[in-house]
Amino acid sequence: MATFEWIIALLLGAALLAALAQRVGAPYPTFLALGGAALAFVPSSPNWTLDPHLALTLFVAPVLVDAAYDTSLRDLRRNWRPVAGLVIAAVGTTVVAVALVARWLVPDLPWPIAIALGAIVAPPDAAAATAVMRQVGLPHKLLKILEGESLLNDASALLVYRLAIMAMLAGQLSPGAFVPVLLLTVVGSLAAGVLLARLLQPVLRGMQDVPITLIVQFAFTFAVWIAAEAIGLSGILTLVAYAMTVARNGSRDMPARMRVPIFAAWEIVVFVLNAFAFVLIGMQLRPIWQRLEASGTQSGAVATALAVLAATILARFAWVFVYHAFKRWRLRGQPAEVARPTLGSGIVLSWAGMRGIVTLAAAFAIPETLPGGAPFPHRDLILLCAFAVVLGTLVLQGLTMGPLIRAFGLRDDDPVGREIRLARTHAYGALIEAIRDEDSLAAKLLRKEYAAVVDLNATHDADAPLEEVPGGPLRRRAIAAARQRAFELRQGEVIGDDAYRVLVRELDWAELSAGGTR
Repeated sequence: MATFEWIIALLLGAALLAALAQRVGAPYPTFLALGGAALAFVPSSPNWTLDPHLALTLFVAPVLVDAAYDTSLRDLRRNWRPVAGLVIAAVGTTVVAVALVARWLVPDLPWPIAIALGAIVAPPDAAAATAVMRQVGLPHKLLKILEGESLLNDASALLVYRLAIMAMLAGQLSPGAFVPVLLLTVVGSLAAGVLLARLLQPVLRGMQDVPITLIVQFAFTFAVWIAAEAIGLSGILTLVAYAMTVARNGSRDMPARMRVPIFAAWEIVVFVLNAFAFVLIGMQLRPIWQRLEASGTQSGAVATALAVLAATILARFAWVFVYHAFKRWRLRGQPAEVARPTLGSGIVLSWAGMRGIVTLAAAFAIPETLPGGAPFPHRDLILLCAFAVVLGTLVLQGLTMGPLIRAFGLRDDDPVGREIRLARTHAYGALIEAIRDEDSLAAKLLRKEYAAVVDLNATHDADAPLEEVPGGPLRRRAIAAARQRAFELRQGEVIGDDAYRVLVRELDWAELSAGGTR
């Protein structure tokens, strides 16, 4: 019973922290990290542990699928150079910098563990950065670069992490064994992800019930990851390829009554996983701190964690500014209207390297023992460094990202808004054309209503909210009156609860279609 009570209390605490983060305009992972750190100092808090083999699967798989559904292939293709630079070169720079710093401060740290530590802290979690950037209107291109990076840098960093752990467990990993493993992992994982999506998608397409569909989606998510890992492929790469294929081809056939609750359920799952990742790492900090104190290495571990945090931040700055300098050199002699990287965009892109759930999950996944049964060397130090990097970047960068963007005057020119209005004129134009030959009263009303939508978006006011529809405020006011009347009818027992719920559901959909999503 105590465990259940703690779970409820922690979920409630996470929700309250997230609500507070929204009120102050900060990313909610920042406040979750602070809550997790505070939990380590609560004397009566439970000491839960998680199987290291389960950590990556449980925490990373659903987060990857959710991110893959939101990723635009078109924007990835358009920004492939900066995204590839961040995914490969920035991750590699961070791995090398952190490994060198860790080895310098802890000379007996084996190289595979030092490299694994670098890979653990290398992948930024752009969810925290984009949460702030959407609030302050960061230029669309920078936002898309960060979102593309967040999806793919997990794969590159955790591929290095996997090879480093393999080398530690096997004793050594020669270059002759490294290259085939790398090629098989990358090519085989991408092919397997696309193939599994083609095989499993017909099953999802034939489902019409929301709870059943959700369960099958989560089951397929974990099944794809587990199957890939079982045959020696990368669960991350396989799942990214699988999710992007399903998202690209399957969402068109899903009816609205399923899409809305299913997407909402995925958001809730990602939030809960973030909350428990920070809770679990917070619970590990107290025993880690006690063991370090008992061994007399507490001050050295803290110094190493702070040095790893500094190396992580500076390595990203180094790569971004090298890339921007190279790009400006390539564009020399080009017309002045050709867009060039600016100091402000470089600093913001560098400062957006906040770490999150992937770093925590990878640290959790470090085995507790070596094959012979000996304790895994420096596991406590790795966990401490991972949490220090997550907490440090989320607090230091997360709370200053908004003011930094505003200080440099970076603004979004709203290309998505223009595309939405263009798409509406075409889509609703097709809708009107489809019922042009109908002569019923309903058809006339629909043509008049949707013609107003086309006019509103074809000759739009750039400052008008995208969610607004013709007569939106009037509709919402009328719907609110209808909902109040339905409530009164139920209170007076003129209608029963069954009829009331049906009517309210109809009014809810009407409110959403009248711009009630704001």
